[in-house]
Amino acid sequence: MRHESPSEYFRDLVESAIKRQHLEARELTSFYLVNLLTGFVHFDRSATPPEDEALGIRFVKALQTAGLRQRDELRQVGDLSLFISGFFADSLTRGPIDVDYYIYLGEYAYASLARHGDDTFGDVFDELAEKFAAFVDVLGEVSERSALASNTDLLRLYERWLRTRSRHSGELLAARGIVPNASVGNRFIQ
Repeated sequence: MRHESPSEYFRDLVESAIKRQHLEARELTSFYLVNLLTGFVHFDRSATPPEDEALGIRFVKALQTAGLRQRDELRQVGDLSLFISGFFADSLTRGPIDVDYYIYLGEYAYASLARHGDDTFGDVFDELAEKFAAFVDVLGEVSERSALASNTDLLRLYERWLRTRSRHSGELLAARGIVPNASVGNRFIQ
C-alpha cells in the first residue's frame, strides 16, 4: 500500500505521461494539470450550480459576463472539458455529443482566458488551448494507468483514434498489434 497524497500520485502520473508522449509542457502547466486532477478527487458538488446546465451554455454565459466571474466560469468550462474528454472519452463515443465537442469548448475557453492574460496563469491557459488534444491524451493515459477507466476494448479504442487521430491512441493500438489506417474516414471502420 502506497502512502502518498493525491497530488504526489497525480504528479508522478502526469509527468510520466508527458514524458512518454514526448510533449513539451511548461512546468507550471504540468502543475496545473496535477491540481486539476487533485481538485476532482476532492470535488465538492455543493459548489456547482444546482441545475445540470450544458457545458456549451455555460461557456456562452461565461463569455457574456466580465471580470473575475468570467475568468472563473471560463476556467470551469475549460477544466471540465479537459477532464471529461481525457477521462471519459470512451463513454462519449456513443452519445449525441462526441469528444470533439468537449475538445472544441476546452480550447476556446482556455484561449479566452489566455487573451485576458492579466494573471499568473496566462501562459498556462495559452499552452492548454494550443495543445488541448495532446493534454487530453495525457489525462487519458493517467486515467488508464490509475485504472479509473478501461480502454481494453480495442474496437472502442480504434473508434476513438478514428475520431481524434490521437497519437497516444494510435500508439496503444500499435502496442496491441493493430496498425491504425489514416486513410480510413472517421465514420466507419474497415
